Amino acid sequence: MIITCNCGEKKFTLPDNSIPLSGRLVQCGFCGLKWKQFPVGEVKNPQTISQPQKIVSKPQPVQQKIQKPKKVKKTTPKKQREISLYSPEYLAKKHGIQINDTQPVKNISKKEKGKVSFGFYNSLILFIFLAIFLARILYFAKDFLIRKFPVTEFYLNYFFESLKNIFEIWKNLITIY
Repeated sequence: MIITCNCGEKKFTLPDNSIPLSGRLVQCGFCGLKWKQFPVGEVKNPQTISQPQKIVSKPQPVQQKIQKPKKVKKTTPKKQREISLYSPEYLAKKHGIQINDTQPVKNISKKEKGKVSFGFYNSLILFIFLAIFLARILYFAKDFLIRKFPVTEFYLNYFFESLKNIFEIWKNLITIY
């Protein structure tokens, strides 16, 4: 549905179902004029509202609110269950689950199982030390490798140049801060 403002300057498109049969108050976004719009084909005395009227009322005396003291709820500590939720007796009574193995399971630590975790940071430190160690071995064996394998000269020079660049970047970061 296309509606036109009463000022005649603007036209607006609206969905057909957005205006009910009883009409709807719309406002022009261009001039600010308000009017009651009815669906197209059923026009009932359109009324224009040029300026909203101000309603002046007597100021009401402000009454101060009396604050009532807040009720403090007494909290009683929860009593602990006599029976564990996962005990065989509770499971049998509440859910009808029968557990034949009634031996308690021991908490076996990782050392008793023979598994020892090395950890992320320990692995990271080990990796860094190994990388430095291998780089130093390559540095000392560089001449020997170049004599035996002349093709590796370019790759070794590129590798050590990259290491120098990384070292310079870290050095600059540390000295700046």
